[in-house]
Amino acid sequence: MRLEGKIAIVTGGGGGFGEGIARLYAAEGAHVVVADMVAAQAERVAREIGGVAVTGDVSLGADVQAMVDCAIDNYEGLDIVVNNAGTTHRNGPILDVDEATFDRVYAVNVKSVYWMTHAAVPVFRKQGRGGSIINISSTAGIRPRPGLVWYNGTKGAVNTITQCMAIELAPDNIRVNAVCPVIGATGLLEQFMGQADSPEMRAKFVASVPIGRMSTPEDIANACLWLAEDSSSFITGILLPVDGGRTA
Repeated sequence: MRLEGKIAIVTGGGGGFGEGIARLYAAEGAHVVVADMVAAQAERVAREIGGVAVTGDVSLGADVQAMVDCAIDNYEGLDIVVNNAGTTHRNGPILDVDEATFDRVYAVNVKSVYWMTHAAVPVFRKQGRGGSIINISSTAGIRPRPGLVWYNGTKGAVNTITQCMAIELAPDNIRVNAVCPVIGATGLLEQFMGQADSPEMRAKFVASVPIGRMSTPEDIANACLWLAEDSSSFITGILLPVDGGRTA
């Protein structure tokens, strides 16, 4: 198994990309802490994969610390963190996003990485065996479109943070990478579209993807598996598009 005995936290693990990542990690031998704002979803996934669940809001430092503490209390260590939890504003004109929504998007998508860094990096350093931090970013941070301006900005921030962290933490053998999915059929799909989900709307978005489909949780999980395992031990600071050629 590719992650035999490794200990991982996956935020937003109760559905969508996070659930796909948590399931594959467990299938490959990892002990997984499934973190999600919705307790029932975290508990369902954890129960089904043999992991543990923790409920919390990634925009709050105390909640993020509790996620790391959960890994230590249950598995006595930490090897992998996947900062997957995210949110967006509705696709639309730049002036239609109110301040509260703007603040929430930045708190969940960007400040969460700050909090997890403060909670996890001291653990990685104390253990002395390095670690892998994987930030789930977006093609929106590489090749943005209008309509999601403020969301795109959060993902641009995540990309820059990822690369800076990778350089600073490399002497500790802590690797930091980002996976950048193209749009997928997750719980945020209608927000990204700005309209009700329909075959016509899906066709509009798929038309920009050369391979001709949306991303899936399995696509993202496979990328996260590689970045978590020992075979990628020399890989750090990359922004890996999983996008069917969208950013090529």
